[in-house]
Amino acid sequence: MIDEVVFLRHGRTAFNVARRLQGQIDVPLDIIGQWQADQSASELARRYYWAKVANIARHPDTLAQPGPGAAKSSDIEEYRQVPASSRRMVVVSSDLFRALQTAHAFADMLGLDVTADARLRERSFGQWEGMTRDEIRAEHADAYDSWRIHTGGELAFGVESRIATGLRGADAVLDLVRGINAEHADEPTTLMLVGHGSWHVATIETLLGMDPDNLSNLDGMRNAFWSTLRPVYRPSGGVEWMMTAFNQGPAVAALCDWENGPQSLHGPHMPMWKPIEGGGRRRGRPRRGLAGGRRGRPRRICKSWHKGYPC
Repeated sequence: MIDEVVFLRHGRTAFNVARRLQGQIDVPLDIIGQWQADQSASELARRYYWAKVANIARHPDTLAQPGPGAAKSSDIEEYRQVPASSRRMVVVSSDLFRALQTAHAFADMLGLDVTADARLRERSFGQWEGMTRDEIRAEHADAYDSWRIHTGGELAFGVESRIATGLRGADAVLDLVRGINAEHADEPTTLMLVGHGSWHVATIETLLGMDPDNLSNLDGMRNAFWSTLRPVYRPSGGVEWMMTAFNQGPAVAALCDWENGPQSLHGPHMPMWKPIEGGGRRRGRPRRGLAGGRRGRPRRICKSWHKGYPC
């Protein structure tokens, strides 16, 4: 039964750097995005190393064996008998390539399969897909301003609403949870969903009972950062959700220019990522954490405000 859901955003793309709306256009990671995906994958692989052990325990053929002259064979029972083997990790990714690249950066380290699911695709940006923010502002100034303050001006151009995106995402998450729980009811399971910034945030807000159009809710997720939710199963059969982390990344992200990566990966003509001028819903220093509620009941909202991160 699923007891944790991880929402991992894809690494950086050339469209992110150019502030060009990707939506459901299939764009690969750029070299910095691959680096970001690999850094986050390494951090998450350390955290979820048990998933490799559990996978080997279920698939003995994946356990490497020495040659015929070895004094002893690798012992599968060592893997089957440890507590780690009782859990299961399921990795599901958007079928867009940038998400699949990010998913495999993590899953391949642990020997896990990745299932592609089109329901995890990014919010559709309709006629605006492929356009930069400056181009949209120049051609559709009123609609652009309305989009930025969440009053729906973008909908006239075929853009999927935040509410529709959140409902689409929540339906997909709940369907995956039901299916995995039915098949693996007795196995504690972590579900990792690898996808896109707008989809992740709208889906999380919807699962938490928030309005995705409310400017006071969650802000964006950085490239290759993750958030986690914990389902609370009610006797009535319903599910409530608690946020346990939002917009977290690997330790190295605090020690470098995460959005632009290390100097060793900068080509002579590589454009640099820059924050959106005047971007973000909250100004000031980022904050993160999960506060405890009254009488020991946890609060469901964990906010981390970051300025100007691309969708």
